[in-house]
Amino acid sequence: MAAGTQVKNVEVRDIARIERIGAHSHIRGLGLDDSLEARAVSQGMVGQQMARRAAGVVLGMIKEGKIAGRAVLLAGPPGTGKTAIAMGISKSLGKDTPFTAMAGSEIYSLEMSKTEALTQAIRKSIGIRIKEETEIIEGEVVEIQVERPATGVGAKVGKLTLKTTEMETVYDLGTKMIDALTKEKVQSGDVITIDKATGKISRIGRSFTRARDYDATGPQTRFVQCPEGELQKRKEVVHTVSIHEIDVINSRTHGFLALFSGDTGEIKPEVREQINTKIAEWREEGKAEISPGVLFIDEVHMLDIECFSFLNRALEDEMAPVVIMATNRGITNIRGTNYTSPHGIPIDLLDRMIIISTSQYRESELREILKIRCEEEDCELSDDALTVLTRIAMETSLRYAIQLITLAGLVSRRRKSNEVEIEDVKKVYSLFLDEGRSTQILSEYQDQYLYDQKPDVGGSGEPMDL
Repeated sequence: MAAGTQVKNVEVRDIARIERIGAHSHIRGLGLDDSLEARAVSQGMVGQQMARRAAGVVLGMIKEGKIAGRAVLLAGPPGTGKTAIAMGISKSLGKDTPFTAMAGSEIYSLEMSKTEALTQAIRKSIGIRIKEETEIIEGEVVEIQVERPATGVGAKVGKLTLKTTEMETVYDLGTKMIDALTKEKVQSGDVITIDKATGKISRIGRSFTRARDYDATGPQTRFVQCPEGELQKRKEVVHTVSIHEIDVINSRTHGFLALFSGDTGEIKPEVREQINTKIAEWREEGKAEISPGVLFIDEVHMLDIECFSFLNRALEDEMAPVVIMATNRGITNIRGTNYTSPHGIPIDLLDRMIIISTSQYRESELREILKIRCEEEDCELSDDALTVLTRIAMETSLRYAIQLITLAGLVSRRRKSNEVEIEDVKKVYSLFLDEGRSTQILSEYQDQYLYDQKPDVGGSGEPMDL
């Protein structure tokens, strides 16, 4: 019997890249030019030129540290880009300036008091830049000599020759330093720094004198000049942390590990007072400086009268961040009271705020936003389909139209098409209701639903008790 070899076709699949696309993941900044004028379309932002320009002025003051302890209110109808403007401010601030985002209703679901939750959010939004001087050795590696025991057991010893443009020195190496050099894959011609306090080795790049050693370099190799002056130098290192992180580290037995556990709990006022005193001393000595960040509270009308009175007091503190709030409410009740107020916020707190108003988008702006969202969600849309989707956004809401993009994309892929056509948009529009059509169906068939409120048979006008 002849032995045959059967070769099976093995299907090779690429690992799918999983991406989370959020509602505002397309925002890259506020889209302003150097004179703080808002561009029509830039950095994911469309329209709302006046609101973005106002936010740009606030942003400039935040960067200069001149507006700490102030409150900004973004007020406008639903779907007019309030959260997008706050996200734009966040992206424009950079990594060193703290930005904390929370929803007004969050404080009711946490296992701590409302004022403690707000205090922690405020202190998360205040950064402190701690300056620290450290001694480092910086130079170009001339040679590394490592002597290993012939038996393979025992301590390794070696010598490291470093040079600058002015001097050259040989250092004796122990086992720990040899292992660190091996881990960093340091070789002759590399420019490295060694932290004397910790022994940490960092590769800065490769010396220009070795630029012709093609065999030893890769496409990602960075070439740098050979360091000048002495090998041993003093360098200032700046660490940026939030005051809340210092609170947690000093109030828990586990120290900094408490930051990773997530359960910070309530922090005693005495601990915070001691930390504030210490920070004040560091500021006087020039060891640290305060970097006021931003606390963004979305749906601020969900806070109650106790939270508002606490915020009133907290904004007067010398260490307070910029508080940006957003709301889509008109004149409504202040939560926890029977009094009505604009935006559901007490008048005395409104007096402390500068209010930025947002308005409804025009048709051309809605079209541009939908186009940007299609690019973000990697969905090809024909011009006709985009026109229909823009009309849907005008008649219903922008959020509903954005929801239909992904759904229409799925329908088009089912029919083996790479581009969404009008038929796909019409199909998902008929399958998924918007708020207006849902309300209309409820009014027509409300007697078939549970707990519908309609006048009793006597015609008194009062809802029936079911």
